[in-house]
Amino acid sequence: MSALLVILGILVLLLLRVPIAFAILGPCLAYMAVGGQSTGLSLRTAAQEVNSFPLLAVPLFILLGVVANHTGIADRLFAFAQVLLGRARGGLGYVNIGVSVGFSWISGTALADVAGMGKMMVPAMTRAGYPRRFTLGLTASTSLISPIMPPSIPAIVYASVAAVSTAALFAAAVVPAVLMAGGLALAVFLWARRRPELAGSRAEPGALGTAARRAAGPLLAPVLLLGGILSGLFTPTEAASVGVAYVLLLGLLYRRLSPRALWNIGVETVTTAASIAIILAASGLLGWVLAREQVPQQVATLLLGLTDDPTLLLLLVSAVLIIIGTVLEPIAALVITVPVLLPVAVRLGADPVHFGVITILCLMIGLLTPPIGGVLFVLGSATRTPMHEVFRGTAPFLVPLVAVLLVLILFPDLVLFLPGLLDL
Repeated sequence: MSALLVILGILVLLLLRVPIAFAILGPCLAYMAVGGQSTGLSLRTAAQEVNSFPLLAVPLFILLGVVANHTGIADRLFAFAQVLLGRARGGLGYVNIGVSVGFSWISGTALADVAGMGKMMVPAMTRAGYPRRFTLGLTASTSLISPIMPPSIPAIVYASVAAVSTAALFAAAVVPAVLMAGGLALAVFLWARRRPELAGSRAEPGALGTAARRAAGPLLAPVLLLGGILSGLFTPTEAASVGVAYVLLLGLLYRRLSPRALWNIGVETVTTAASIAIILAASGLLGWVLAREQVPQQVATLLLGLTDDPTLLLLLVSAVLIIIGTVLEPIAALVITVPVLLPVAVRLGADPVHFGVITILCLMIGLLTPPIGGVLFVLGSATRTPMHEVFRGTAPFLVPLVAVLLVLILFPDLVLFLPGLLDL
């Protein structure tokens, strides 16, 4: 049974809407059985994929984001951003971006961000007179900042699979995340300059100070998390534990952590973390199958036959990854594609950290790409909006995001500058 049959089997099961983990596991277990491999080997191979200390940060950062959602942190960031940015024409568009940037220091996943932001930002902007299509597209696009800006769950997974420093990957992602926010802000500016009716109003005296005091606790979270990681005070996994303790303390101070809320937080965290763990385990087994069939070597031969230029290779790989990102959950896509593509990129002189940032960004753009992108479906469900409306609203915002991707490919120093400065 060849790797091609395994991959075809996975694609067929995905088309039949079989859950991703089981769509991967089924054909891989069939391959093992046909090849005379023991069930014990299958279980050990799958288990080894999740037996990793760095990956312990994943459920902790999930818990951090869930607690932040339940303790009203996003509401406080929204109020602060509205006072700070809401006066400008199209101000709520900038507020949307600002809240996503602020929340991204805590959330780490696009789907969680868009679910929370969609329920808050879409009603607020439509009530203020912003076209619903524009509001949906901007909210979906800003959610992609979370998995790029550290702490990023995809970055932790990539660092584990590629054997690179998580701290270096976190540092490398800061400038790309800022560029994404800037590109989206430019899109809002160009759109809003022809709409004078969307001019904001002056905040009441003292409103900025009040909003800043209410947002001070959440705004200190990134200082605590990233400051500790980049200074070497603690590892990303330890930072996740510290962050959870800090946000739980904020929840107690805000009186938002009732016994029922704690139960819901636990259920949501365990459900999300378990689904990621199963996907990682299944993907580990698939990686073993692909390695046994020498698929990475075959892909390397194919790509090296097309070009020996690292920039052109990154452009080709980016197009493929965006397509993969439209159909595969990012964690599964990372574990499947990185072992195959990274060796080729490194062989041509690409930096593994730069390649990691590009890979994650491509998969995130895939989440936003019609007709299958996962962010679109989550936002449609959260706001009860027909999919065609979400698709049409999102399409214009793909332009600045793809432009940022091209800039990062052509100028890798933008990604590698900060890790080099911090000697990571």
